Amino acid sequence: MGSCLSSRIKADSPLHNGLHSNSKLHSNSKVSSVSVPSTPRTEGEILQSSNLKSFAFNELKTATRNFRPDSMVGEGGFGSVYKGWVDENSLTAAKPGTGMVIAVKRLNQEGLQGHKEWLTEINYLGQLHHENLVRLIGYCLEDDHRLLVYEFMPRGSLDNHLFRRASYFQPLSWNLRMKIAFGAAKGLAFLHSDEAKVIYRDFKTANILLDSTYNAKLSDFGLAKDGPAGDKSHVSTRVMGTYGYAAPEYMTTGHLTARSDVYSFGVVMLELLSGRRVLDKNRPSGEHNLVEWAKPYLASKRKVIQIFDGRIEGQYSLDDAHRAVNLAIQCLAAEPKSRPTMDDVVKALEQLQEPSDSEGSGIFQNEHRPNPHANSNHAPKHRRHSINGVNNAATPHRPRASASLTPA
Repeated sequence: MGSCLSSRIKADSPLHNGLHSNSKLHSNSKVSSVSVPSTPRTEGEILQSSNLKSFAFNELKTATRNFRPDSMVGEGGFGSVYKGWVDENSLTAAKPGTGMVIAVKRLNQEGLQGHKEWLTEINYLGQLHHENLVRLIGYCLEDDHRLLVYEFMPRGSLDNHLFRRASYFQPLSWNLRMKIAFGAAKGLAFLHSDEAKVIYRDFKTANILLDSTYNAKLSDFGLAKDGPAGDKSHVSTRVMGTYGYAAPEYMTTGHLTARSDVYSFGVVMLELLSGRRVLDKNRPSGEHNLVEWAKPYLASKRKVIQIFDGRIEGQYSLDDAHRAVNLAIQCLAAEPKSRPTMDDVVKALEQLQEPSDSEGSGIFQNEHRPNPHANSNHAPKHRRHSINGVNNAATPHRPRASASLTPA
């Protein structure tokens, strides 16, 4: 389904040792407090046990002002996303500007694949609850209509804040980047915990949503899978995800583990530090792939500073920079067992949440330049907001769909 609202290519991919891209429903799910039966569940069982509100289509038409174009805040392969309003208590449609703001994702009526991901999203987000997971409020299944209703995320996706160069997206400060990484890591750690035992499988900047104070929440669980059961070391599955973020061993073997998510986290960490997309063909030759380009710099304590985003220069200490880089390096280890657990990642990032002692003094000791974005409490001044991974409504362009196992 995309980043709570980016999309994926639905066709099978012929790449990677004959492995094909294919989204399958997981055979079981876990709740944040109680385990769910491990036997395959029917659509009816999933919907009945989700504890979500079942909306009538007409209710959502009213809430979004009949899906008017000016209510649309984004679109992708899954379909279009609309801003709407419901009463906070009854969840019935409310007048625009009153009650609770919601994000309504409307499925394109184009086939079985989208329906499977729609159902998978309900299966997981209908039962998993954590402060760093986006809240799914309800769904609509009526005739050919498939819709999902989420909490509205005012700051939109991390992807927008990192990579869109519009005036209303001020560069994220170092402190905000570490705060976002910390929140996202806590979300992944919860999914990997004994409580949930879920492999996310599509961790990327477009799927990290930000609330009004930049708290990170993971969205889009259409590709999530239950972790290995019993004494099994991995889950065997056809390859799905996003080029650049997917772990290399998963792409070549189809063996999925929690450490596959850890690799993806390392990629996002590198994007946060560098301000570069993991794959960017607009870069000069040799710089298209962020991980490959960064490797020589990551191997040198002296050169590693050269990968850092110039927009946050002067906002962190040399020690903090090296700690953050070392964490990314560990997550990107070629051998899955050499990667840390997400609990370890959370502990490491916790050490980077305090303001640096030398903040503002510049990481380059003999090159101090003032930085207009050094204040970590700054916020974009635009008022029209995006939701669940979609571009900000103030931007004139719709977000590009990110593809599964296609360049991110």
